[in-house]
Amino acid sequence: MSTDLPYRIAALCYLFDEQGRVLLLHRHKEPNIELYSPIGGKLEQQIGESPTACAIREIHEEVEVTCLPEDLHLTGIISETGYLDATHWLIFLYELTCPAKVMRMKFNEGVLEWHDPDKLMDLPIPQTDRQIIWPLFWRYRRKFFMAHINCAGGNLQWRLEQPCSDITAWSDQPVKP
Repeated sequence: MSTDLPYRIAALCYLFDEQGRVLLLHRHKEPNIELYSPIGGKLEQQIGESPTACAIREIHEEVEVTCLPEDLHLTGIISETGYLDATHWLIFLYELTCPAKVMRMKFNEGVLEWHDPDKLMDLPIPQTDRQIIWPLFWRYRRKFFMAHINCAGGNLQWRLEQPCSDITAWSDQPVKP
């Protein structure tokens, strides 16, 4: 059973350079202080910000890269119950579909670093990222998935709720009753 906790909505943004390295933030602030994670942040719910608009804003604020909605691919949606027994999260995972050219490598939330994907698991990263989110991201990259993670009590349980192995299977044709 879930606990009555605040619910947060966020976008995580996966950026890669021309060499295929992934950009990670070595965080100097909570959440996930001193851990590595993709850039991103919370939606501005009070203004009705969309998840895509949040991703575009966060990419611009954190790495000073300007992008458009068509430059992003929504790879996944993660819902988390009881993360650190403090918050429920709904997280939209976006990939910037063109190589990123990032000039600023440090800002108030931490230090940005490029990492080879095959070295990610050697870094200090959040447990949910290590065990669930990164493996799902790689499996469904340029496709789509939705998963739910129950983090309550530190005992991670998760389920894949919407796998889609072939994005071309979707159709814009009306469904017949």
